[in-house]
Amino acid sequence: MSRHHIEPPERLALLPTSLASAFLTRGVREGRDALPQVAILRASTTIEDDAVRWIAAPVREIVEEAMCRFDTNRTGADAWLAPRLHATLRMTRAEAARPGLWNFLALCVAPDYVLWRHMPSGRSGDTARRAVSSPRFVGPHHSQAFARLWWAAEMFRDGSDYGPAETACLNQDMINTALRLDAIDHRPTALALVRVLEGLADAGATRLGDRVNALCTAVNTAGSTLMYEVIAPDEAPDHAALAEWIDDAESAPAVPWNRLPQGPQDGTARRSSCQVLSQMFEQFAADAPLRDRVRPAE
Repeated sequence: MSRHHIEPPERLALLPTSLASAFLTRGVREGRDALPQVAILRASTTIEDDAVRWIAAPVREIVEEAMCRFDTNRTGADAWLAPRLHATLRMTRAEAARPGLWNFLALCVAPDYVLWRHMPSGRSGDTARRAVSSPRFVGPHHSQAFARLWWAAEMFRDGSDYGPAETACLNQDMINTALRLDAIDHRPTALALVRVLEGLADAGATRLGDRVNALCTAVNTAGSTLMYEVIAPDEAPDHAALAEWIDDAESAPAVPWNRLPQGPQDGTARRSSCQVLSQMFEQFAADAPLRDRVRPAE
């Protein structure tokens, strides 16, 4: 974790990836060198919207709380932070698709979190310096430290209920693999994956991570021929309700720390469709071959 003091800016901004990458020296990624905040601010573009939702302090506050709460269980921070980041950064998917926003969060608002959460643990006797990989700062949405959490909350929530997203984020293989799948744009598909994950965990399944990866691979492969949207139709989300939830950020209190926040009431997934896909995916999970971890004899 970085030992350098972080003084977050007043408001969020957009930092182009090409410029952000130039700041990520080996020393920065090892946590030895501080990022040049003034230069980063100059390289960033102001968000032309004076709404409260673009103030940096609330994001900084929940990040600091996550690092405090989960200092001995850093992967466990994902399930706590993801819904609260989503409920704090109220925005549309189009706004969340801007890499510059996540670059700015990682390099200017909370670089210490990126180092804290994603620094490799290393091995006993390993003398090589450890460094966080660059994609954790400026990578795609399924790898970047903050984007992966926001999108996990977005894709796995069921309307205003962040419960399924919390469950998904408790399993690293689920968010690391499923976020790469186009299929989870379909809400019943995403929620059915979580149901099967819960079932496997409740049954005490061994090699749960391998089973989740095998399930995601099977769902993705079957999705190339099966049309989940036809097999399990869903209602269109209520865009007006989402817009209202975003506008309410002007007067909304800070997100709660000891219970899940409420997301936008833009519609829940059709239950019958979730049930159909859950049964299908349970069979996928039962049939999918697990990765062979046995090393060949030398």
